[in-house]
Amino acid sequence: MDGSAGACTENDLSRPDLSGRRPWVPTRPMSFAQPIRRPRLDRLRAVRFASFRPDRAHDRGPGMQRRRLKLTRVEQYVLTRTLAGVFGALAVLATIVMLIDFVELSRTVGNKTHSASLGDIFALTLLGAPSKIVQLLPFAFLFGVLGAYVNLNRRSELVALRAAGVSAWRFIFPAAGAALAVGVVTILVLNPLASSMDDAYARLYEKANAIPGYNPQKTIWLRQGDKHSQIIIRADSQVGGGVDLRNVTLFLYKLDRTGTTHFARRIDATKARLDGKMWRLTGVKEANPGGQALHVESVTLPSTLSERTALERFSSAQAAPFWKLPFIIARTERAGFSATLYRMQFDNLLATPVMFAGMSVLAAAFSLRLLRLGGLAAFAGSGVALGFVLFFFNQFCNALGKSEIIPPLLAAWAPPLIALLGGFTLLCYTEDG
Repeated sequence: MDGSAGACTENDLSRPDLSGRRPWVPTRPMSFAQPIRRPRLDRLRAVRFASFRPDRAHDRGPGMQRRRLKLTRVEQYVLTRTLAGVFGALAVLATIVMLIDFVELSRTVGNKTHSASLGDIFALTLLGAPSKIVQLLPFAFLFGVLGAYVNLNRRSELVALRAAGVSAWRFIFPAAGAALAVGVVTILVLNPLASSMDDAYARLYEKANAIPGYNPQKTIWLRQGDKHSQIIIRADSQVGGGVDLRNVTLFLYKLDRTGTTHFARRIDATKARLDGKMWRLTGVKEANPGGQALHVESVTLPSTLSERTALERFSSAQAAPFWKLPFIIARTERAGFSATLYRMQFDNLLATPVMFAGMSVLAAAFSLRLLRLGGLAAFAGSGVALGFVLFFFNQFCNALGKSEIIPPLLAAWAPPLIALLGGFTLLCYTEDG
């Protein structure tokens, strides 16, 4: 040994050790340039650079942009967990609502008549399920996304992603895009399916109640007309599958060159049936201004309505399918009716994807709080409460739009845009300062 402390030479290693301890012999040459291996740090770096390809880093052309549209493994993992949470929340909500509907149908339909069997009640519950699922989808995105991100936060997976340098926008935008896609599928596929199944629900409900001519509307109003005349039709009820009305009153108006209507006559009939393009009235009493009432056995009047279009007018705006709404709006306006309700329904359906995306972004913004800071449950609860506030605000705007206090376009698009922009604002404040 020389005088320097801790130094060891080749001669020292060859000397006998009188203390009985084995001399330290290096198994391989040591290099101070060799990096220290940290398994956890290596895993985080692998997550951070999962989508980086060094051999293609020089590519900045259109091909690089096309490859960037493909989700990375991190984004696919978070998106899978988010969709699982959404469908799980939808399954729970739909099960609860369908169970309540089944109990209510058993109490009403089952007690009114003995002709309704258990199978009929179960079929009614299934036929009414699509329309209820459409109404529950915003809450499914709110609860599902919130639960998925809170679960990822509790398992420290979001912390690991942030520590690896992954921005929150990278795993929130795929969830918002999936919500937009589900919204488009809802208005194009699920809404027409719900409308057709609602018609089957009404027919089966009529059969189960054993009430002939059952119609949810007590009074039926129709209007037909052209450039020369307008006819307003009122009926107490409808009988059968066609347009067969009972206790009908017809108000006939004539139009002058300026478009002003002038009352022409009134016709009361016990029966009115639409046969092709003709109204066939039975038990008619006709009254003209300044003249005496005339009683006639039957009268035939031309009609601009068909059986299909007339029956569509019996249904509400919510029962009209998405694909037929533009034609119903045009036909209603040509007949002289106000199409505000149909326009409101059409704008609501168009705003559905934005509403789903807004609920997703809002739920994600309220679930990204670090677990070590505390208050995550209260923060998530605030997000749920804000989601319900937005739902009631949406209903309030719809009521204002239907009463024509505000334009239907503003009433339909204001709540979804507020939800989406509010979520983005909160994310910008919490994530980017």
